[in-house]
Amino acid sequence: MRMVAWIILTSVACWLAAVALLRGAMAAELLLGMAGPLAAVAVSWIVTEAAFKRDPASVTSTMTMAFGAKVVFFGAYVAGALRLLHVEPRPFVVSFVCYFVALYIAEAVLLRRLFSDHRPAS
Repeated sequence: MRMVAWIILTSVACWLAAVALLRGAMAAELLLGMAGPLAAVAVSWIVTEAAFKRDPASVTSTMTMAFGAKVVFFGAYVAGALRLLHVEPRPFVVSFVCYFVALYIAEAVLLRRLFSDHRPAS
């Protein structure tokens, strides 16, 4: 749970820095571009960490099921933001892609760390 707090704080700090650099322009689009990937990674990490604590062998199947849920979530999220909320497409998509890539790299690093910290002694 502590790692999720750091991921959220870092993401919000980056969003605030971008909004400051752009002098408030596109703040909503940048926030919405961040929110979807951030929510997905936060929930995914909490579920993955719980699965690992319960049974490390169950992590792969847990992540496979989470992948399917994320495909549906991201499709609905992007469509909803663009069609229902009518956000400006370019800044939203750029923000979404940047956060998506950065947050999934962070999750991969955390996964590697989780498994390497709990590797059996040889």
